[in-house]
Amino acid sequence: MIVRVMGEGQVRLAESHLADLNKLDDELLAEMENGDGPGFRRTLQALLIRVRELGQPLPDDSLEPSELILPSPDATLEEVRDLLSDDGLIPG
Repeated sequence: MIVRVMGEGQVRLAESHLADLNKLDDELLAEMENGDGPGFRRTLQALLIRVRELGQPLPDDSLEPSELILPSPDATLEEVRDLLSDDGLIPG
C-alpha cells in the first residue's frame, strides 16, 4: 500500500505492518479523546517514525495514489482530529 506523510512524501508499506501501526493509532486516538497534548505529540512522532522505518520511500517525482494519508509531524491535535475516521488514522 502507498502511504503519504503530509509534507514529506510517500512510502510503500506492506499491509502486514498495519496491525503494528494500528496499536499506535489506537493509542493516538485515546490521547486525542482525552485531550492529552504531550501524549498525542509523542505517539504521533512514534507512528511516523515507525512508518518511515517499515516503508520504502518512493522517488520524489513519483506520484502514486495514496491509500493512506498521515498528518505531518508538526500537525496539531485539532488538525489531526479533522483527518480521523471512526477507526482513527489507520483503518482496521
